[in-house]
Amino acid sequence: MSRSRSRARACALQGLYEWALSANDIDSVEQNVLAQQLKPGAIDKQYFRTLLLDTINHVTELDTLAAPHLSRANAEIDPIERALLRLGACELKYHPEVPYRVVLNEMIELAKQYGAEDGHRFVNGVLDRIARELHGPERAAR
Repeated sequence: MSRSRSRARACALQGLYEWALSANDIDSVEQNVLAQQLKPGAIDKQYFRTLLLDTINHVTELDTLAAPHLSRANAEIDPIERALLRLGACELKYHPEVPYRVVLNEMIELAKQYGAEDGHRFVNGVLDRIARELHGPERAAR
């Protein structure tokens, strides 16, 4: 995937984190995130907006999708890791045009950069199980 899509994912993570911890509406969150970018042209803004909206609009469904694979209650998960699980689950479920391996790799890298120590292992484990559940035939073919 392109660097602009990677930046879009990082911005979506930032937006989901802000949305979860504030009372800000989606439009305000989007504007805040984009205003903080040093190189806004380096972001696939349409993909950022799509990921942000899709994740927020389906947050309950995405949390339900992840729940059987969690080792602790959703409320006990670090906010960054929770945002990454939601974002990754959203891409896996609603953006099948993106290979699941790309989604997993991108979420792992974001977890290493922004998450708690070893948070990337937790994110990888949960998203890998979700990918198996959603993309069993694709995973088996490789």
